[in-house]
Amino acid sequence: MKIACVAASVIPSWTANSVQVMKVCQALTQNGESVTLYVPGNSTSTWEELSRHYGITTEFPIKWINYSPALKKLDFVLKSLLIAKELKIDLVYTRLPWAAVLGSLFKMPVILELHDRPVGHMGSRLLKWFTRSKCQKRIVLITHALKRILENENLLAFDPGEVIIAPDGVDLERYKDKFTPSQARMKLGLEDRFTAVYSGGFYEGRGLDTLIILAQKFPHIQFVWVGGKEDIVRMWQKKIANNGIENILLTGFVNNKDIPLYQYAAEVLLMPYGKAISGSSGGNIADVSSPMKMFEYMAAGRAILSSDIPVLREVLTDQNALFYEPENIDDLKKKFSDLLENDTLRRKLSVQSMKDVQQYSWGTRMRRIILHLENN
Repeated sequence: MKIACVAASVIPSWTANSVQVMKVCQALTQNGESVTLYVPGNSTSTWEELSRHYGITTEFPIKWINYSPALKKLDFVLKSLLIAKELKIDLVYTRLPWAAVLGSLFKMPVILELHDRPVGHMGSRLLKWFTRSKCQKRIVLITHALKRILENENLLAFDPGEVIIAPDGVDLERYKDKFTPSQARMKLGLEDRFTAVYSGGFYEGRGLDTLIILAQKFPHIQFVWVGGKEDIVRMWQKKIANNGIENILLTGFVNNKDIPLYQYAAEVLLMPYGKAISGSSGGNIADVSSPMKMFEYMAAGRAILSSDIPVLREVLTDQNALFYEPENIDDLKKKFSDLLENDTLRRKLSVQSMKDVQQYSWGTRMRRIILHLENN
C-alpha cells in the first residue's frame, strides 16, 4: 500500500510527537508498506543523523514542504495532499484534522490518529466533519479515556466500526541486548550504586520538583535525569545546586538510540506525573495520555514507580508497576523505599512488565491499524 503520512512535526526536533511520527513511519515501512512522510519546512539532515536522533534503522523517504506561517501550515497540508493525489497514493495517514477533512474531500482513504482533543476554534468542528464524511476512514485514538472525552465534550457518537483504540508503542528490538544495571552503568561511566532514572520531557507536570525532594530524602541513591533542552537543563541544574543536592545527574539531550542503555542503568524507573501534565505541544494531557516512555520502561525490564494517574491503568497494573498517590510526597517516599529495600518486589514487577509489553510493539500496532482498514 502507498501511504502518505502528513504531519505537522518539525523534523528533526525534540518533541514527542516528532518521535512518534518517525516510529509510526518506520513500523509501516518494516511491515511492507510504501511510506512517504510529508512535513513542513526544510532540512539538510542526513538519514544517518535522523537515525541517531530518533533511534530508527529502516529508511523511508521524507519530503519537506515550504509553507507560509501566516496560513498556519494549511498551505503545507494542501500541497502535501495534492502531491499525494497526483502520485495516486492509497491512504493518507495523519494526526491533523485539516488533512483528514481535505483528504476525505479529495476522495482518498484517510486514517486520522488523535492523541488529545483537537485544538483551536475549528478543532471540534473539523472532527465532526470528518466523522460524518462518507470516505473510507478510520479514527485511531490512543486511549479509551480519550474516546470517552471526545464523545462527551463534542457530542459525538463514533461509528464503532471506524474507531481503533491503539496505545503508543515501543521498538522491542532495541531492548534485545540486555544489560544488568552494573553493566549499563559501567558503559555509561556512572557510579555503580543503586540508581533511579527518569527519562523524557521536562515539561510542567512531569514531577521533577518531587524528584528533587525524593533525592534529598535518599542522598545515598543516584538519580539520573535523561533528556531535556539545553536551557531547561541549565535551569534545573541551577535549582539542584542551590538546594545543595549532589546525587542528581542531568545528562541533557540524549539521542533516542542511546536511551535504552540509560534505562538499563536503573534499578527503578520513575514516572512521577502530576495531576496536570503539559504535553510537548501544550495543553493538559493527564486524562488522555499514553506516554511512549511507559512502554520503553516496560521493555527495559526494570521496576516502574508511577503516580497513579487513571489513564495509565489502561496499560499498567499492580502486577507490573508500583503506584503512589499523585503529588503525595510522603506516599512517593514510602513506595520508593519499598522498592529500594525489596529486591523480590522489583524482580516481580520487572518480569511482568517485560511480559506485558510484548503486545505493544510499533510493528504490531501499525499492522493492526492497517488490517482494520483493509478487512472492514
